Amino acid sequence: MRWKVALLTASDKGSRGEREDTSAQVIRELIDEELGGEIVDYRVVPDDQDEIRAALIEMVDYYQADLVLTTGGIGLGLRDVTPEATMMIADRNVPGMAEVMRAAVSKDSASGMLFRGVCVIRNRTLIVNLPGEPKGVHEQLMAIMNVLPEALLQVKGLRKDEQ
Repeated sequence: MRWKVALLTASDKGSRGEREDTSAQVIRELIDEELGGEIVDYRVVPDDQDEIRAALIEMVDYYQADLVLTTGGIGLGLRDVTPEATMMIADRNVPGMAEVMRAAVSKDSASGMLFRGVCVIRNRTLIVNLPGEPKGVHEQLMAIMNVLPEALLQVKGLRKDEQ
């Protein structure tokens, strides 16, 4: 099955064109090579709760992405509001995935425990918050990559033998 994936970057500097979105490129490569997914929407918004929330709703409700991956805005800074915006539009929480992602980074660096990203479901879409730097994106996304196909099937209400 070819999964429809939307990608949202939360970055003040990125939204103003002052920073290249290198984390999004890492995500694109992993989605193509590891998941066999197709990027159906990509956008960069400021670290603003309302803008992040609106973009997530559109990606899920309009583009009907199977998976939405966010990058950026999950640290402890005052403008890091991606988890809050994500939780505001969530139907259900998937804490185990976020715990595995944090654990994967924390084993090599104590700063991994400062990542506040969440994994949630809205409608029949899985939303995963990733950090804003390429190394963290790679480590955290790879930590859950092996379970993503099964998780996406379950979110869609399907079983492995029904794909």
